[in-house]
Amino acid sequence: MKDTPSSVMAQTKLNKVPQVTLYFWMIKIMATTVGETAADFLNTNLNLGLTNTSLVMGVLLLGALVLQFREDRYVPWIYWVAVVLISVVGTLITDNLTDHFGVALQFTTAVFSATLAVTFAVWFSVEKTLSIHTIFTTQRELFYWATILFTFALGTAAGDLLAEQLKLGYLHSAMVFGAGIVVTYGAYRLFNLNAVAAFWIAYILTRPFGASFGDLLSQSHTNGGLGLGTVGTSAIFLSVILVLIIVMTKAQRGVALQASGDSATSQ
Repeated sequence: MKDTPSSVMAQTKLNKVPQVTLYFWMIKIMATTVGETAADFLNTNLNLGLTNTSLVMGVLLLGALVLQFREDRYVPWIYWVAVVLISVVGTLITDNLTDHFGVALQFTTAVFSATLAVTFAVWFSVEKTLSIHTIFTTQRELFYWATILFTFALGTAAGDLLAEQLKLGYLHSAMVFGAGIVVTYGAYRLFNLNAVAAFWIAYILTRPFGASFGDLLSQSHTNGGLGLGTVGTSAIFLSVILVLIIVMTKAQRGVALQASGDSATSQ
């Protein structure tokens, strides 16, 4: 049965996450970069320290998620604020484990990989799907945001492991993860890799790619970076994210108005 414009709009309102478009991936990668640079800025430049930075960002993330869960539809600015904040918190979780508790990056990478795998397994066993196109219940949204958090924590650990622990450097680490994204896309387009699997593989890989890219831009020349600093890098990417969110919000309103007009015409 063919969906009417009103029924399509109703489905769109129910789903709590955006459509996977080029804008989605652009903001996702920039959000991961901001997660890395903003955590470093708050911790080091503002001298908040890891503990205070973690507390502040944890409270902000909790507030953003409360707003997200209260909405009955996808609201671009709320959703992406939550993503940026969860990116920062995911970075801080790994940094705390490494810097405060001396946990090796190899161990945190393995633990977060296992945790993410368990989250996927439980999510699928309960909901029978891992698709982000059907996030229209509170339970599915809980699974979704837990998964997002673990992808960011894992990405931070894996990115730091390759770039710093294994001495690969930020540029080469970004190239490795970028190549993984390209291979995943190629497998999806050319060899019919399952769309849901392709999405989550790419989503996981964009985190260490963005983190390595952020470090490449922000770190000093002596540390293998380009020396833009955490302030400059964070400001540039946050500005671009803001512009894209405004564009996406206007586009969403245009779709809503068109669907409303089509529905009124058909009555």
